Amino acid sequence: SSVVRWIYRKSDLLLVQSQAFSPSVQKMAGTTPVRYHPNPGEIAFASFDNSQTVALHLDDGFNVVFAGNLGTVQALDTVISAAQILLSYPEIKIILVGSGSLSAWLASEIQRRNISNVVMPGRFPVEAMPGILNQASALLVSLSKNPIMSQTVPSKIQVYLATGKPIIACLDGEGARIIEQAGAGLACEAENAPELAQRILTLYQLPKETLKEMGNAGLKFYESHFEPNTLAENLKKHFELVLTNK
Repeated sequence: SSVVRWIYRKSDLLLVQSQAFSPSVQKMAGTTPVRYHPNPGEIAFASFDNSQTVALHLDDGFNVVFAGNLGTVQALDTVISAAQILLSYPEIKIILVGSGSLSAWLASEIQRRNISNVVMPGRFPVEAMPGILNQASALLVSLSKNPIMSQTVPSKIQVYLATGKPIIACLDGEGARIIEQAGAGLACEAENAPELAQRILTLYQLPKETLKEMGNAGLKFYESHFEPNTLAENLKKHFELVLTNK
């Protein structure tokens, strides 16, 4: 809109949390510089102390954990459809940790379709999440198919990278690009249940050492791109550049 355009052009600096936002923002910003500055994710998720009490114990097997809001944007109907495809692999479980507008529908749909490999343990406090994520074999992020969604980076991606676990990303655009660039896991098209099932199965069949290498690659990528102290230093440089150019 004209108001947004005016605000952008009167600013000294614009920061965007996704590189995919830069072209459209720059078109409206005129000569105002636009810089990429991502969110760090929830710091409380980033580390796990073995002395902490674990709020939820996951059963043995290949546990794919989704953590966060259980809503329409997360395309969870795709996730349970992928789980149904994988029913013949009893070791593979999908754990949906959290709550949201689709919680009741998911529980009823799982029961109706007898999808026995999906577990919904409920919502846990942020402080409990590192201990839960630390037990995962892989971490799952999914989004609905939408042009805006393809430009955004869900904050759980930074959280997942920080845990050092391999990631399965069922989404389009910037979020998938980050996972692939980091070498932290596998991505597939948003809302594509057969592809998601295949990615889960691929990770399940990989050697544990390869999974560990993916997780370590994700952690290294987090430390160099999203770690809060690094981002704070980058933000300082952004401000210094603005002051220099005034």
